[in-house]
Amino acid sequence: MEEKNLIVILIDGGRIDYTSKSKSFSNLKMKSLFLSQSITYAPYTVSSIHAIFTGTYGTKTGVNSYSSGKNFKNNDYKTLTEYLHDENYYTKADIIDWKGGLIIPKQGFDEIATYDEDNEDVKKRHIDIIKNIQKKSGGKKFFLYLHCSEIHTGIKNEVLNKYKNHSKAFFDNNIENVKRYKKLFFRVESYLDSILKEIKHQGIYDNSLILVASDHGVSQGEKVGEHAYGAFCYDYTLRTFAYFISNELPKREIRQQTRTIDFLPTILDHFNMKLDKKYKKIDGTSLISLFKGEKMIEKIAFSETGNPLYEKELPKYPNTFSVRTSKWKLIYNEHNKTEELYDLKNDICENNNVLNSEKEVAKLLRNELKKVRMTNE
Repeated sequence: MEEKNLIVILIDGGRIDYTSKSKSFSNLKMKSLFLSQSITYAPYTVSSIHAIFTGTYGTKTGVNSYSSGKNFKNNDYKTLTEYLHDENYYTKADIIDWKGGLIIPKQGFDEIATYDEDNEDVKKRHIDIIKNIQKKSGGKKFFLYLHCSEIHTGIKNEVLNKYKNHSKAFFDNNIENVKRYKKLFFRVESYLDSILKEIKHQGIYDNSLILVASDHGVSQGEKVGEHAYGAFCYDYTLRTFAYFISNELPKREIRQQTRTIDFLPTILDHFNMKLDKKYKKIDGTSLISLFKGEKMIEKIAFSETGNPLYEKELPKYPNTFSVRTSKWKLIYNEHNKTEELYDLKNDICENNNVLNSEKEVAKLLRNELKKVRMTNE
């Protein structure tokens, strides 16, 4: 059956290491094309999602800090929603009500609904939306974006509102941190099982491309100075997951590094849509060749964030940057002019800074970071 619809299910704060321990995600893996090394642009929601929707780094789009969604350069960059809306799709999003503004770019949406994450059963809410989406779309093709806040809500209430980035009480209690996250991830499993079941029940599973992805991970206390996310550029927040579900795609795992900015051009390519040349060039690259089993040169993954350090106010501009390959990662901390280099193959927890022993690698990645930052300015 020819695909028509796009359904994106965004798991806010989903850690990839928990997917391998999960029956729900293991079952999903067998039914999808699974990107197991998908690197986000920003380890927090607003900038990471804007990068997904535009295929472009936030330094170019204007969305490169926690409260910069209002700065989105919509005249320069066309969103995924706008591409689909231009092809006569009905477009709807259901997202958390965030005081800082919308967490997604609004351009192209026929409807954006928001919900109070503290007082809403998000699973029931999204099941009801799926039940009515075909009627709502009036028989048209549709793009449905669902934001699952199960993890975010728990972290907000139990960590962000209780501790600070350097709270000793948080970092001294690893057992409780792990227990907390396990409980929240279990809620995501229940949510996902129910949502996918309802999609099948409504008869829209086979004629839809479904993307289940996370925007960033969450700290369990791995590095003092980051009690949740958004302060550092380590893999527990940067390395995300993505499951592309489609009758037209193979069912296998791709271990090669990919980037969340690659999602937009990949989806357009899958739907045989062309990039609009009236807008500025994007940073992402279509992964369709990789999906087909062909070789693709691995692209450098660039990430950045604003580390507040001990300040109460979040920084207005990024001050922590990283470039990553499947094997190496270089982190530059602008606030104190320090660098970190990690051998990701042999040091997955990024505990051993090999900057002094791998000077040539550091030099190469330093040049890559310089090129990316110069291009983005």
